Amino acid sequence: MLRSWRAQAPLIVLALAFAVLANLAAAVQPDEMLADPAQEARAREISKGLRCLVCQNENIDDSNASLARDLRILVRERITAGDSDEEVVDYLVDRYGEFVLLKPTSGGWNWLLWAAGPILFVLALILAGGYLRGRATAAPATEAGLSPEEQTRLKQILDEQG
Repeated sequence: MLRSWRAQAPLIVLALAFAVLANLAAAVQPDEMLADPAQEARAREISKGLRCLVCQNENIDDSNASLARDLRILVRERITAGDSDEEVVDYLVDRYGEFVLLKPTSGGWNWLLWAAGPILFVLALILAGGYLRGRATAAPATEAGLSPEEQTRLKQILDEQG
């Protein structure tokens, strides 16, 4: 058993290497790439921060969706037209909305979304503390005994039965 494992080890390493390389290949097709390596590097860097609108949690370089391909081409067209990185991103945000960004900005009304979690957590802690403090200081519940009329009535019922 051990000998067969040692014989298969190089094949397993080779398969893992191919799997890693296939993952690194990404979805960018050769016909999309720019001839200038500096511009292509800029396009790749910009694409890392742009969300595929179909896959939603992948950047456009990793997605095989046709819309992601269109976005990759659009990024490269804007770069070739001479736009700066910020202008390319602003163009896409103007066209598709802030949803196209993998990391939305924290300005404008987005601050409310960023702050909602911590604010609600602090509010929950305050409410839980108030509740626990109220329980600790509350008077213990006492059993209400029977009134004298109820005791008399109970005694009559018990005497009738037995």
